Amino acid sequence: MLKYLKKYWFYCLLAPLFMMGELSMDLLQPDMMATIVDDGVLASNMEVILSEGIRMVLLVLFGGTCGVLCGVFANIAAQEFGNDVRKDLFSRIMDFSFEQTDRFTTGSLVTRITNDVTQVEQMVMMSVRSLVRCVFMFVGGIVMLYRQSPRFALVAACGLPFVTVIVVFTLKKVSPLYTVIQQKLDRVNSVMQENIAGARVVKAYVREEHELEHFSEANDSLCDTNLQAQTILAFLNPAVNIVLNLCVVGVLYVGGYTVQHDGSITPGQTMAAITYLSLILMRIVFFANIFQTFTRASASWKRIREVLDTPVVQREEIPDVHSHFTGSGAGCAADVDRKGEIEFRNVSFAYPDDPENPVLDHISFSVKQGETIAVIGSTGCGKTSLVQLIPRFYDATEGEVLVDGQDVRKYSMRELRDKIGIVQQKAELFSRSISENILWGSEERYEEEGANPIRGALGVPDGTKGSEQEKPMTVSDTDHKVRQMEEVSRAARIAQAEDFILRTSDGYETQVTEGGHSLSGGQKQRISIARAVMKNPEILIFDDSGSALDLKTEAALYEALNREFADTTRIIVAQRIFSVKGADRILVLDNGRICASGTHEELMQNSDVYREICRSQLKKGEIGA
Repeated sequence: MLKYLKKYWFYCLLAPLFMMGELSMDLLQPDMMATIVDDGVLASNMEVILSEGIRMVLLVLFGGTCGVLCGVFANIAAQEFGNDVRKDLFSRIMDFSFEQTDRFTTGSLVTRITNDVTQVEQMVMMSVRSLVRCVFMFVGGIVMLYRQSPRFALVAACGLPFVTVIVVFTLKKVSPLYTVIQQKLDRVNSVMQENIAGARVVKAYVREEHELEHFSEANDSLCDTNLQAQTILAFLNPAVNIVLNLCVVGVLYVGGYTVQHDGSITPGQTMAAITYLSLILMRIVFFANIFQTFTRASASWKRIREVLDTPVVQREEIPDVHSHFTGSGAGCAADVDRKGEIEFRNVSFAYPDDPENPVLDHISFSVKQGETIAVIGSTGCGKTSLVQLIPRFYDATEGEVLVDGQDVRKYSMRELRDKIGIVQQKAELFSRSISENILWGSEERYEEEGANPIRGALGVPDGTKGSEQEKPMTVSDTDHKVRQMEEVSRAARIAQAEDFILRTSDGYETQVTEGGHSLSGGQKQRISIARAVMKNPEILIFDDSGSALDLKTEAALYEALNREFADTTRIIVAQRIFSVKGADRILVLDNGRICASGTHEELMQNSDVYREICRSQLKKGEIGA
């Protein structure tokens, strides 16, 4: 935690200094009030009352100014601290593998990056402000009380052990509950997130009442634990007040007895002693509240550290896993003459949470540049798992996956994924314009190169190193924007998306709602395809991404891809025979193995599994066609 605060040490230093200025004024006031009572009121001396009153007002103004400045600097330190921690948390979460994200769960990660960081922010605020205040007031109150009379300090010393026992007992009971509260808050966030994201499914199946009960159970559990903690804390203040009032009675008795018998203690000193006694004993209550916050923040910080200390799976194997954020690439010895080539060498794969049941079993095949390979098979046979190994969403358990002749584990993550464009069955869009969604993933390359990232389009060079003629073109900002939008439009046309985009209210500038709910499934898929096309990768992977497209649109899409991206390697995962019939080669998966490979015609002759899939989808008279 200290490494985050080091940057703001100056603010962390200034806040306590100004707090001491404010507290010094607070500690002087009861003593000045005693002077007003003894030398002014009881002696009927208006001059003393007026002069001491003016001094008190000036000191209050000075103390208030110090208090404001303390608050400002404490807030700067706490907010900047929280800002840095959230950024690091988000950066680490973005580096997580799918396995790590699944282990933490999305709801828990949301809680850690929001509520847990807020708890730690409050702890930082209290550390540089309230903690200093309590310590200074407690020690200063004892000193000032002793100055009034050692007898008063003795009364306070009698009450302190009782208050301390009450506070320690309360904290011991309530502290373990804060970790439980954060865990139950995770659960509430997870249920809420699932239901908001799946609201259409909930309504389609009329499950609102069921999900309300589900949420109520999670929320009631959180409420019960919170109530248990607050009930324990509810006894703290009344118990301390009892001890405080007994001590006040003791001060009044000692003060009254002394005033009557030897006059060594004045009425003003007795009043000041009561005020200082209240300050001392109430500081212990504030200490309890601070330690309560510290305990809760400690539980939150452990959860934050759990994320920050989780090693990124690829970090030891890939020297440049952060290049996605920094814009640098490590590079590797890939063959520049083999763009888009893929090879699986005896690859097996099992998901980390079920290592005993492999999804893929000794898969071997190769794909040449510009070849179109289709993967088909029954549900759960491992089609999606196979293509997820290429961009390293997961790593093969055994064997090697090679891109351009190089093991994917030897690429930097950015360099590998720059080669690949993937369109998944579930289209993920963002709350921004359609054009921004299409540019998403390619915009950085525009900014770096000042030129068009799509090779061959509009006569723009590829941007590869070499002669002057091969260098990327540089254009003015206006021409750059025009050229950029031309490429967005081109990508949309290839994806068969431009017709419906131009029919929207603002065309390419139409804002997409959260999750793309303002668009149909087919429209979202086409924008996702345009986004992958815009990237102009060496390899295009379509993971059942045509499932929401009608056959005519899908046929037009493949025709446009064959025309515009003839040199791009394509892997098509599909359930429909129509989607794979035109592929150069079709791989038939069955129980994690390749049971057949060939063209549609060859498989119709040689593969029982493929013929069975055809028969399940096509009418008898259409099979031969």
